[in-house]
Amino acid sequence: MPDTVGSLPSASAAASGGRYIYIACPWTPVGGGMYKVADYLIQSQARETPPDAAQLRPLDTRGGGSAVASSWVLLTALAKLVRGRISGHLAGVHVNMAERLSLVRKSVIVVACRALGIPVVLHLHAAQLHHFYRALPLALQRLTRWVFSLPASVVVLGAAARRFVIDELHVPAQRVEIIINGVPRPAQPRPSRTVGALRRVLFLGNLSERKGVSDLLNALALPGFDANRLEVTLAGGGDIAGYQAKAAALGLGEMVKFEGWCDQQKVAQLMAQADVLVLPSYDEGLPLVILEALAHGVAVVCTPVGEIPAVLSDGVNACFVEPGDTRGIAAALLKLLREPQLLEDLGRNGRTLYERQFSLARFFASVARVHRRHFGVAGQPLHPAQPPLESAS
Repeated sequence: MPDTVGSLPSASAAASGGRYIYIACPWTPVGGGMYKVADYLIQSQARETPPDAAQLRPLDTRGGGSAVASSWVLLTALAKLVRGRISGHLAGVHVNMAERLSLVRKSVIVVACRALGIPVVLHLHAAQLHHFYRALPLALQRLTRWVFSLPASVVVLGAAARRFVIDELHVPAQRVEIIINGVPRPAQPRPSRTVGALRRVLFLGNLSERKGVSDLLNALALPGFDANRLEVTLAGGGDIAGYQAKAAALGLGEMVKFEGWCDQQKVAQLMAQADVLVLPSYDEGLPLVILEALAHGVAVVCTPVGEIPAVLSDGVNACFVEPGDTRGIAAALLKLLREPQLLEDLGRNGRTLYERQFSLARFFASVARVHRRHFGVAGQPLHPAQPPLESAS
């Protein structure tokens, strides 16, 4: 498509002035896991950008305020795109998209980039876009398919998302590639565990029914759990007051505590202290919290939904329970708490898997490969990585 902003500097002319790539998403905790992925990516770039590389910069598309305020943030983002295109220094835009209003806002960014002649990579993080898309009127489905036809590449988290993008959104297979997210190495060492010590179970995520929080609380209310030897922490935003009331009604007040939303440093502290991460969700993509648990050597109890069963193996590096199975959740937790060797084996195997597939350096290298292919330039990593896994295409 021809440029629409007049005569602009060429890419080669702009290179000497310092090129950059925008990483577009909500740059606040409102963005959830999508924001964390983008923030990890920027954190892992070199402090100084060499002349042959691009600087990764955040492009906030929502902000943390009301819908009215988010519209202003989106307009500001569009103005930055125009300035970047006119200067010739903006090499491309990496758009991170989820479902619902994220689909709307990011579609505006994608269309604007197309009009301005800025190449785009669309990174799909949505766990529920397939449900949302199928509920749309036919006209909006066609519009969604058109938006997905515009990026140079669509990046997805795994095979299930890739099938959806190809089969239902009609994106050609050669333009859809899988990149598995990565997370940092543990910032805090894990303390040594002693026999008979207090065991700690951690839930980390938005407190909601989709995440299975009620199922977890109901499971903890079943016989077998010793409140004197077990501490369960629920960390995250959402309906905290409602779930606190439910925990109290179930008699879990002495066992369960609520931390609320936690920053990166607090999450690292909770992970370092945890024996088990539990995530009994009904729907997921590939949750960062699971990758963070693997990095810390924390045993994982989770549901085999989304891309999870494609990367984890039941009984090897995770313990699977079915969504909504409160007795199954209770049984899995009790088994791990009562069998220290199994707890240790799952944690060790998970850490090995992290080193092989989910390190932040490997993730950065995979993204840089895509950027270099479509933008002609990529960011410089803070630390070198092993050769990245080949993405599916």
